[in-house]
Amino acid sequence: MKKKSSRLDRLRSYPLVYNLLLIAAIIIGLAVVAHVVMQIGTRHHARRTVPDFSGVALRDAQRLARENDLKLQINDSLFVPAYQGGIVLEQLPRGGVEVKPGRTVYITINSFRQKMVPVPYVAHRSLRQAKNMLEIAGLEIAELVYRSDMATNYVLDQYVGDRQITPSTRIEAEMGSGVKLYVGVQPGHGTTVVPQVIGLSLKEAKSRLWESGLNIGKVAFDSGIDLFNQKEAFVYMQRPAAERRAVLGAKVDLQLTLDAKKIAARRTEAEKLAEEAFRERQLQEQEPAASDGEPSARAAEDNDPGFFD
Repeated sequence: MKKKSSRLDRLRSYPLVYNLLLIAAIIIGLAVVAHVVMQIGTRHHARRTVPDFSGVALRDAQRLARENDLKLQINDSLFVPAYQGGIVLEQLPRGGVEVKPGRTVYITINSFRQKMVPVPYVAHRSLRQAKNMLEIAGLEIAELVYRSDMATNYVLDQYVGDRQITPSTRIEAEMGSGVKLYVGVQPGHGTTVVPQVIGLSLKEAKSRLWESGLNIGKVAFDSGIDLFNQKEAFVYMQRPAAERRAVLGAKVDLQLTLDAKKIAARRTEAEKLAEEAFRERQLQEQEPAASDGEPSARAAEDNDPGFFD
C-alpha cells in the first residue's frame, strides 16, 4: 500500500505527467461508459422479425408494429379500387426480414379515393416529349391515334375522355389514368420497329412501346400475381416480337411473370429471334418498296392476334 502511495506521490511531483495521465484515464472511462450505454440503448444483439403488413388495416398494422417494437411510417398512398381504403399495399423492409428493435417500416397505403392531378397541355410537341410530360404529371397514354400530317410522331390533339384539351383548359384527372393523343404520320412513314421489352416491368414496357408509336394491347399475368406483387412482375412474352415492323398505332400484347428463370430463358430466346428478324428486315428494306409508303404484308402479318387468343 505504501509502495502504491509512494508511486502516486512521485507522479504528483511531476504535475504535467500526472495531469495528462488523469485526463487520459477520464477519456477512457467516458468511452467505456458511452459504449455500454449505446449497447443497452440499441440492444445490439436483439432482433425483431418484420410482420407482413400487406392487406392489413392501418390501425391494426400500427398495433402489430408496437407489439413487435417497430415503428410505422406512411411513405406513399395509392388508390386501388379493388381493395378497401386504408389497408397496407406495400412495405419496406418486407415481411419476414430481421431488423433491430425500433426500426422504422415504411408503408404504402390504399387511399379512400384516387388523387387528382392537373392534365398538362402536351399537343404540338413530339410524341416523346408529350409522353414524358404525362408521366411526370402522374398520367399515361390511353391510346395513340394516327392521322395524316406533314410530320410523323408530332402530337396534334389530346383528349381526356370526350373532352378536347386546349392551352386554356384547366382540368384534373385521376392519377394513373390515360390521355388519348392524336399523332401525325407523314405519308410513306407509317410503320415502326417493335422494340424489345422482355425483361422490363409493365411500366417500363409501356413507356418504351409508346415511344415507338405503338399501343398497349392485352396485358396478362401468370397465376400468383395480384395487385400486391404486380410491380415485381416482368414481361416474358410479347407479340409482335422485337425487331419486326408494325403499323404505327398497332397494339402489342404482353404477358408478365414473377419467375426469374422463365424471364431469363425467354429473353435469351427473344434476343436470338430479334437478331434474325433484324437481318431479315435489312434484306427486305434493300428490296424496292412494294407500294408508296404502305405497310408491307410482313408488317401486317406481325400484327395478327397475339398469344392470348
